[in-house]
Amino acid sequence: MNTAQPDVRYGRGSQRALLLLAAAVSLSLSLAAGVSAQKNFSRKYPARQNVRLELVNRFGKIEVIAWDRNEIKVTANMDSPAARFNPEQSEDALVINVVNDNRGRGEIGDVNFQIWVPSNSTVEIVTRRGNIIVRDVSGNHVRVRSFEGDIELTGIRAAAVMAENTTGNITFDGEIASGGEYVFSSMQGDINISIPANSAFRLVATAPMTRNIALGPFPSGGLSFIGEGRKVVGNVGDGGASLTVTNQRGSIKFFRR
Repeated sequence: MNTAQPDVRYGRGSQRALLLLAAAVSLSLSLAAGVSAQKNFSRKYPARQNVRLELVNRFGKIEVIAWDRNEIKVTANMDSPAARFNPEQSEDALVINVVNDNRGRGEIGDVNFQIWVPSNSTVEIVTRRGNIIVRDVSGNHVRVRSFEGDIELTGIRAAAVMAENTTGNITFDGEIASGGEYVFSSMQGDINISIPANSAFRLVATAPMTRNIALGPFPSGGLSFIGEGRKVVGNVGDGGASLTVTNQRGSIKFFRR
């Protein structure tokens, strides 16, 4: 008696089709999750040359770049769960406060900003964690603070500059204006200052833990080392500006710009 054998070709074909379908669905869900995991923001705001940008972030990198347009362009990408923020514009300022706009929401993802501002803008930035970069700004002042992250200020020609972090390096590459005030402070990291060799300022530099203060191109004739090298005080040139540098556990180094 002949017993008919089942045709396994149909079963195998169905299995392959189901596997392909499952893979396609999985890929589609993965792509959708990737899209929903990050949101983007981009908007332009008309602004006058001496506008003030004020930004308070929670987590994420911040980059501010000067350009020759009378407008501010704000772009941001937000990791999930996406933060919300509502920039508020007045006649003389654009204010973005991610912390206040997300109060009570619990955890939010990083918000990474890239912002273009008129070259003569004033810039004020605070973030809990993330690197801060400011380029080519020449407004009234630049004030930045990151509890955890590097700070890089390049091409700066502001009348006053303040940069402070708890952990991270601070780099300043810019000009020292006569009568200006410049303050750099870190708990742990290196502070590197590149300024023109003909800069004139009253210096107070303190590195209590490391005693690592390198004056580079600046003559020490008008400067005094105090406390076995923990502190340097005195005038460079006519002492026209005020320069205060404090680094608890890192180095302080000067370079010719």
